[in-house]
Amino acid sequence: MKKLTGLLIGALACALNADTAGDFDYYILSLSWNAGWCEVEGNAKGAESCEKGQDRAFSMHGLWPQYHDGWPQFCSTHQSNPSRAETGRQAELFGSSGSAWHQWNKHGRCTGLSYQDYYATAQTMFDEFQQPEIFMQITKPLEIAPNVIEDAIIEANPELTGEGIAVICKSGALIEVRVCYDREFEPMACVGNAARDCSYSPEVMPVR
Repeated sequence: MKKLTGLLIGALACALNADTAGDFDYYILSLSWNAGWCEVEGNAKGAESCEKGQDRAFSMHGLWPQYHDGWPQFCSTHQSNPSRAETGRQAELFGSSGSAWHQWNKHGRCTGLSYQDYYATAQTMFDEFQQPEIFMQITKPLEIAPNVIEDAIIEANPELTGEGIAVICKSGALIEVRVCYDREFEPMACVGNAARDCSYSPEVMPVR
């Protein structure tokens, strides 16, 4: 009985402290540099997007609502959840149906959108991001400064600025680029945690 009471109290506390869907300040479009992410994390996890034949330059990680300081997650929402078949249809965008479900459950619920609109918006944002052609031509690992990566992205996407792009590295390798947008999906400067970038020393840009 005591164990059951403790579980109920814990569940109630989680519900009371849950972030509110639709209450956020701006968005991050998070794009994985697939070769780097696979090298640092994905291969060890057996990620589907790291399997042979899945080579891509930047791939979709997620569309994340943010506060100016921190971010909401796992929000309570009146919106229904997608079925397995529906997350399966998002596997091409997110790399796997499991990733599509995770992005909805952790981040999408907090947007206040339906899962249909969340997935459609994520697809549109990914499609509108122009991948720098020069990155597609890299055939071997390249040491490159983060600001050079930003410059190449801006050249391909002139509506963006360096302040609105964060280049993310781990273990000395490029793994991700984050682009900040306001709630109307207009580019904006990244703030708070989102503004943290790689150091300005050269990082390795892996290839697959």
